[in-house]
Amino acid sequence: MIRCPWLDLSKPDYVRYHDEEWGVPVHDDRVLFEFLILESAQAGLSWYTVLRKRQGYRAAFAGFDPQKVARFTAQDVDRLLLDPGIIRHRRKIEATIANARAFLEVQSRFGTFASYLWDFVDGRPIAHDIRALADYQTTSSEADALALDFKRRGFSFLGGTTCHAYMQAVGLFNDHSRDCFRREEVTRQA
Repeated sequence: MIRCPWLDLSKPDYVRYHDEEWGVPVHDDRVLFEFLILESAQAGLSWYTVLRKRQGYRAAFAGFDPQKVARFTAQDVDRLLLDPGIIRHRRKIEATIANARAFLEVQSRFGTFASYLWDFVDGRPIAHDIRALADYQTTSSEADALALDFKRRGFSFLGGTTCHAYMQAVGLFNDHSRDCFRREEVTRQA
């Protein structure tokens, strides 16, 4: 079975993530918030590092409930800095709380976060022509536009590169390689 060239096949949990989640179009706000937290935590790190801490993040950040995370206080930040289940970086933890507040503001203004987000690709996934590892982009005009709008709305730790990875993860981009078995499956799901 052929998979994307970036995938390390020696890591079963990474393979499972690729085969079941990566690139699948997401319209559920809770899942979109989960990936927003995880992608912002990734900044400067490998995705696999964050993926392995996913359960820790789920426990630490109230099951990825943005309303609960938005109410976190300075005491919660101090508590989280001691939690080995997450990346203990003060600015990233504070950004997660600020991002939860901004996320709720977007929901309030647009009805759902998904409505807001999917507007950046006119409501349909963009399928990039990926044939080899060198074909993967690290950013795009859509991701840069999202990053600028996020910044304007008070989000942080979500620059163009991180937004591009986010858009790949939640299916706004179908960046499975042309020969990957998941490409057509994800296209059908869209």
